[in-house]
Amino acid sequence: MRLFYTILLWMALPLVVTRLYWRSLKAPDYRQRIAERFGAAPFRLQRPSILLHAVSVGETQAAQRLIRELLKRWPDCEIVATTTTPTGSRRVRELFGNSVRHSYLPLDLPPFLRRFLRRARPVAVILMETEIWPNLIYVCAREKIPVVLANARLSERSARGYARARGFTRRVFADLSLIAAQHERDARRFIELGARPEAVKVTGSIKFDFRLPASLLEQAEAMRRSWNDADGDGRMVWVAASTHAGEDEIVLAVHRSLLESVPNALLILAPRHPERFDPVCLLAETEGFRIQRRSTDAWVDAATQVYIGDTMGELPLLIAASDAAFVGGSLIERGGHNVLEPAALGVPVCFGPHMFNFAAIAQTLLEHNAAIEVHDVDSLADAMRGWLSDASTRTRQGENGRQAVAANRGALDQLLTLLNAVVDCKPDNPPR
Repeated sequence: MRLFYTILLWMALPLVVTRLYWRSLKAPDYRQRIAERFGAAPFRLQRPSILLHAVSVGETQAAQRLIRELLKRWPDCEIVATTTTPTGSRRVRELFGNSVRHSYLPLDLPPFLRRFLRRARPVAVILMETEIWPNLIYVCAREKIPVVLANARLSERSARGYARARGFTRRVFADLSLIAAQHERDARRFIELGARPEAVKVTGSIKFDFRLPASLLEQAEAMRRSWNDADGDGRMVWVAASTHAGEDEIVLAVHRSLLESVPNALLILAPRHPERFDPVCLLAETEGFRIQRRSTDAWVDAATQVYIGDTMGELPLLIAASDAAFVGGSLIERGGHNVLEPAALGVPVCFGPHMFNFAAIAQTLLEHNAAIEVHDVDSLADAMRGWLSDASTRTRQGENGRQAVAANRGALDQLLTLLNAVVDCKPDNPPR
């Protein structure tokens, strides 16, 4: 079965290259560093490394504290962070500079992977959440390189898909040295699909263990002070974070409705992907809203109705400057995005019904009365109208979110304890 998977990948290679080119038409960075996609890492390490793969910005952000702990606890090892998207690459550089090596992870084909591993010299590979790369896991197992699936989750939907190729997935999961699952449900699904029970541990989600900069609230307050209405009074602000195509129209319709009852309301609209910044600006203008763009550093005056968050890495600041939040990727079948930042900041948060990538986290917040699930324009408008017009409800649900995040911290320490038994990093490990 693995041979069949590999043959299919070889056959699809022209399509993969074509897709990279097509994506580069909107995001030119996809045309850069093409050789890395075929295993030519931009370095050849003299020391062994710990390799951590995080697909894009969200996963890199979630792994930030883990990477910093790896740097601290294994100083004899290089830390290599791989991504598959240019935005993820940029975020690695912004967060870690030259303290962490970066490369795109090559396509999941054995010759490219072996070439990459010879250059990166990992003594352990850490894959984040749902990153199942069958050939990477297979090659590492044959090279005696332990592979860890950290912060692992497996939705019921994904488990059903893997079950259709149970013989294949059984061998893939059995080759994993450690699966640090977010929840008992995830652990059970991995075992049912072939993971070795002794290799599966429940640690919780490390996403609860993030720390926001101490200066964030001060920066947000300074930003808010400049957003007064025509009478010089403070405005009510809500943020639609990490939106996708199909959600922006809903968000703008909600804002139009809100302006009827909260005329000084300001919407911060922050699309998920940078290639959508310009189209979303055009959409908001076409819908008749008066907009400003964060990237221009223009003054947000009393006439501004929509503030477009078209910068990278500033979403926590924009959330901290808001009174309420909606997190996107959830009104469409995208699986949602991380809702913990608004919760940790005491900002009441809502999301759509499609949160299967963050099911356990979403359920935790709902159980703590720290979030609301919405389904359409009307329910999203009702949630925002209630929060923006009722300070006590807003404050109570925001505090519930803060407490839920605090109560679920600790997964990172458990994961690092488990990694101690897996990672053997010695400076004199010979090159492969």
